[in-house]
Amino acid sequence: MKGAIILLLCAVCFLGLDAQCPDPGSLKDAEGNKLCARLYEDSNYYYEQSCGGQYLDINPNEDVPTMPLRWNNRASSLVVSKFCSLTVWSRIKKNGSKRKFGAGVVYRLKDVKQGLFGTWNNDISAYYCTC
Repeated sequence: MKGAIILLLCAVCFLGLDAQCPDPGSLKDAEGNKLCARLYEDSNYYYEQSCGGQYLDINPNEDVPTMPLRWNNRASSLVVSKFCSLTVWSRIKKNGSKRKFGAGVVYRLKDVKQGLFGTWNNDISAYYCTC
């Protein structure tokens, strides 16, 4: 009985650690303004635990040829709002590989191929988002 109670308490404690990706149809900033996309620093094998850690909000029609230093090559999951698209580049100043993401959730950028051997995990250095 004591073991079951401890197990239940541990399960309740870990529930708060699960991240959950927001719905692309309701992606908004803290003030309630519609976002174009949101990049997250963490992803997970279990989709319900992706979209964790720090995040970077991207506004509609935001064009950033050089990511802020803290975010360069840092994104591991992302969400793009409905009716929006996010174009990303693997190198600053919109150089290197290019990929366009439509509306939806990408739980793990390491599952998105970039070239023959690479992935987009921790490899976004520039972006342009339109709605």
